[in-house]
Amino acid sequence: MTTALITGPTRSLGRVAALALAEHPQVRDVVLLGRAGTALDEVAEQVRRRGAQAHAIGCDLADLSDVRAAASTVRDLVEAGDVRPLVALIANAGFVSPDTRRASVDGHELTFAVNYLAHAQLIGDLTATLATSSRIVLLGSNTYYANFWRRLLKVPPAQWRDPIELAEPAAAEGHLGMTAYSDAKLAILYYAHELQRRVAAGVNVIVYEPGWMPGSALSRSAPPAVQAIGRALGRIPGVATPEKSGPLLASVAVDERWSDLRDGAFVVRDRVTEVQPMAQDRARERRLWEATAELLGR
Repeated sequence: MTTALITGPTRSLGRVAALALAEHPQVRDVVLLGRAGTALDEVAEQVRRRGAQAHAIGCDLADLSDVRAAASTVRDLVEAGDVRPLVALIANAGFVSPDTRRASVDGHELTFAVNYLAHAQLIGDLTATLATSSRIVLLGSNTYYANFWRRLLKVPPAQWRDPIELAEPAAAEGHLGMTAYSDAKLAILYYAHELQRRVAAGVNVIVYEPGWMPGSALSRSAPPAVQAIGRALGRIPGVATPEKSGPLLASVAVDERWSDLRDGAFVVRDRVTEVQPMAQDRARERRLWEATAELLGR
């Protein structure tokens, strides 16, 4: 029996994935890392009802000291023998701030801080708690490049800059929140490739794209009218939903079917997909690793 950790387990994709983990025959313990409160307590209780042990750890991903404290709690659980070493670490939580002038507790642009920096901090702090054979699954997105549909919907692609610049809150209005989101998701791809080069041989790094999920919790910072449109689009047949993609995310993290994936393999819903050439750049990946260490004070 094994242990899986997931961030952002209280809503949407993360909640469905957490419950799918709880029902998996090989998973005994599910570590739930999310904002403290009723929603976290409720999903922990639902995990227990499905037969797994739930370990709810309150954590605000916009505060790196909170992330470090949560990681310390996980390490304590493993060292005390309360849970086995992690076989899966799912960096699921995501957030889009429409105003890139907003900063995290640590002074970083909020979208980049929550989607990327917090998870880089968490993973770095939990490397020693991973089982000999384990998986790190990062949440990716195809929004880093523009295709026909994203152009039609005016979803901006990434506008890559030095990571230190990406982490700086905007000085004035004008830098779109979704551009910051796309930048953060491109950073995740770069990070996954470099992380695989640096972790132990038995640790596999995978990036999972759940598919376009309009109306998901990720859009909760959008205006009510935009959220309503998203919910309507989410009813279109074939569009991804948390109910469809959540179990697939859990499967990528723990099922034998995906055991050979590594090197930041990009899984879109239920199939491995090649990333765009721009998403594989050794120089950018090395620079991101160096800048991340600087931003996290390592």
